[in-house]
Amino acid sequence: MTSNLQEFQRAQKVLVGGVNSAVRAFRAVGGTPRFIARAQGAYMWDVEGRRYIDFLGSWGPMIVGHGHPDVLARVHAAAENGLSYGAPNLLETELAEQLCEIFPQVERVRFTSSGTEAAMSALRLARGYTRRTKIIKFEGCYHGTADSLLVKAGSGALAFGTPTSAGVPEDLARHTLVAQFNDLASVKALFDQHGSDMACLIVEPVAGNMNLITPKPGFLQGLRDLCTQHGSVLIFDEVMSGFRVALGGAQEHSGVVPDLSVFGKVIGGGMPVGAVAGPAHIMDMMAPLGPVYQAGTLSGNPIAMAAGLATLKLIRAEGFFDALSARCARLVEGLNEAGREARRERGIDFCARSLGTMGGVFMRATPPDSFAEVSTQNVERFKQFYHFMLEEGVYLPPSPVEAFFFSSALSDEDLAHTLAAVRRSLARVA
Repeated sequence: MTSNLQEFQRAQKVLVGGVNSAVRAFRAVGGTPRFIARAQGAYMWDVEGRRYIDFLGSWGPMIVGHGHPDVLARVHAAAENGLSYGAPNLLETELAEQLCEIFPQVERVRFTSSGTEAAMSALRLARGYTRRTKIIKFEGCYHGTADSLLVKAGSGALAFGTPTSAGVPEDLARHTLVAQFNDLASVKALFDQHGSDMACLIVEPVAGNMNLITPKPGFLQGLRDLCTQHGSVLIFDEVMSGFRVALGGAQEHSGVVPDLSVFGKVIGGGMPVGAVAGPAHIMDMMAPLGPVYQAGTLSGNPIAMAAGLATLKLIRAEGFFDALSARCARLVEGLNEAGREARRERGIDFCARSLGTMGGVFMRATPPDSFAEVSTQNVERFKQFYHFMLEEGVYLPPSPVEAFFFSSALSDEDLAHTLAAVRRSLARVA
């Protein structure tokens, strides 16, 4: 039997950093990445045969667990008819119809092969629609690796963005302005200065990429009002929160309607997929009807569409979200109780929060409301806690700034084991 270390050493000879997505390299937590051999239901097994209770969920899409028989059956049936056509197929229309049913303001959909591609396309569409150049994003919100979005705040709240990745030209980054999540004043100041040239504002309405940060009351509505006032396009990036915090995503939960929505993860059921969706008067600016070019050979791939359709059928069942969200909330109640015990007995700060079927754990006394507050948690203790949990057979996202994901495959026994593992791990943290 091979080991995770041997496989990591092998991978580093041919893959950049031994991985195909940076966070998988375990740089945020240290140690050796686990190389997964297979997954089923609520579990993953690494190459050493060790089983883990999975709270990563492939970063979100596995809401019904791995290898659900209904999803596999539909994928197998689609695969028998061909893996890719590069031509229209019935499944992409069927999935788009379901998105239009779930989100009343959505009249048109354009599928892509990833959330990054969808977010990038939404930006281009907003700029083409408004004929403006500048955009607003939020520090700590992640929208994929498009150049315009790999930007963070400069020296002050009103500073132009500066690239956070080599290869992003400063001339491009200067069109991206960065505000603070849950701080409407920082957004208003940017609109006051640049409103006439503001094409759009893009936001994770429930942030999952600086761990789970929920919007304060009135924050999302304030964004809606500012965009309406200045004629800018409001984009909700619901790649993570869509079909996770509610069937209709953060927009259903908040009652705030964006102009454009970006989807991914769950609508592919574990297959590569993304989507831009919105009203016809904006979406029809895309080629072939309009001047905004967007295309992709594998967009609307029949296998991804089949997986998404099967997953949506399962999660649209009556009571699915209420029941799953309640179970996730109960887990978080247990996590917070463990945190109170650790603080009382050992002076260790630990807490958790959830919204729908997304959750987050933090090495701090209270859940944070911003990227700045997330950054104050004790990262060294998180690294210890993370590896102790791996030893206990619980797989969390390998970063202190990533949300975890709950699945319907998790049993009561899995949750009980997880809570016991948390208590034992917190007892070992120095």
